[in-house]
Amino acid sequence: MNTLFDKIWDRHVVQVVDDGPTQLYIDRLYCHEVTTPQAFDDMRARGLKCFRPQQIYCMPDHNTPTHDQDKPIADPVSKAQVDALERNAKEFGLTHYGMMSKDNGIIHVVGPEKGLSLPGMTIVCGDSHTSTHGAMGAVAFGIGTSEVEMVLASQCILQQKPKSMRITINGTLGKGVTAKDVALYLMAKLTTSGATGYFVEYAGDVITALSMEGRLTLCNLSIEMGARGGMIAPDETTFNYIKGREFAPKGEEWERAVAYWKTLKSGDDAVFDKELTFDAADIEPRITYGTNPGMGIGITEAIPICSQESGVSSQEKALQYMGFKAGEKLLGKKVDYVFLGACTNGRIEDFRAFASLVKGRQKAKNVVAWLVPGSWAVDAQIRQEGLDKILADAGFEIRQPGCSACLAMNDDKIPAGKLAVSTSNRNFEGRQGPGARTILASPLTAAAAAVTGVITDPRKLL
Repeated sequence: MNTLFDKIWDRHVVQVVDDGPTQLYIDRLYCHEVTTPQAFDDMRARGLKCFRPQQIYCMPDHNTPTHDQDKPIADPVSKAQVDALERNAKEFGLTHYGMMSKDNGIIHVVGPEKGLSLPGMTIVCGDSHTSTHGAMGAVAFGIGTSEVEMVLASQCILQQKPKSMRITINGTLGKGVTAKDVALYLMAKLTTSGATGYFVEYAGDVITALSMEGRLTLCNLSIEMGARGGMIAPDETTFNYIKGREFAPKGEEWERAVAYWKTLKSGDDAVFDKELTFDAADIEPRITYGTNPGMGIGITEAIPICSQESGVSSQEKALQYMGFKAGEKLLGKKVDYVFLGACTNGRIEDFRAFASLVKGRQKAKNVVAWLVPGSWAVDAQIRQEGLDKILADAGFEIRQPGCSACLAMNDDKIPAGKLAVSTSNRNFEGRQGPGARTILASPLTAAAAAVTGVITDPRKLL
């Protein structure tokens, strides 16, 4: 019996090149402003049109400021990229959700929330975190600029079929443990290259119990283990999330779609190239201490001692950059910045979690906090639910949607030397600004740091 991945992949094969790649049909292409300008330029130079423009959606997110979006973008490079995407979308007849449009936001947040990302689809974007959409029960992965052009021109892509891995997590997550903590735990166990060459399917009690937002967070971070993508079989949680959304099937079409989606699961006798099993009881709230997402510990643990095999180990180099020492605990370390947002944790559930912990408390005076919704739809829901009042009473301000401080491509840069607790996906050197130091954490752990001013176990405040 085939795996879930096989079922979707095989259904989209156009042809297989002998001793070469597979020509794969793509259901949805997402375009943002960073990786597409060259692809559109090449299309123009070759006199090509988009083959299926109705299946392509464009929106700026990386370069958009998270304040004064109604004014021209000050940074000339960011402005040029955002303007180019709008021009290209118009010229090639593509749907474009521009800044200040109610439909705008981070592309990996907007896709699922509008019902554009659906079970059984193949989805690509010139962005590694396209793996997010695998939470819908889709085969979703990031591609390069030349591949973006390939999809624009033909709605197909040439790809080698990856191997399959199933990660099963059984049991029940403890208090204060979130999908983000599960992902950080897996990254530490597998390392940042442990899933290289694989497409990962997540399964088990913990995955079934996760909300849709939690599943999106987990699949978002698959790429940080080296995986080509991550996915979760669609179930009632998926169907309930999709139903009624703007681009979701309606009426009889909905019934037919759900009947098909229910077949999208790995068979009991499905064979994976690799199987791993973990126990939920082993996972506590997690934080990173180094300069890649795999350098992580349980929040109560000490930084592991470096091994000295060949000169200065990468861990020692990372600790020098971060200003930490092997063997020390990070609890109580002073924090300068807290960032809630990104395609990893910029959804409504993340804001609910953050608000639940800061309610009745006050933001620490030493902390600068950036709370950035993943889309205007999330922003609207925050206000509908009164979370904005809870956050304002605690001393927090909500910014406008965008990728923000996940990466230093817009105004939201962490200053050199400052320590940020961030809900984003990467903690590389300089990722959040030249010389910035990043600790990855869940929204609850970020909230705990924001109100105490230091790294704090969120379970103490829940």
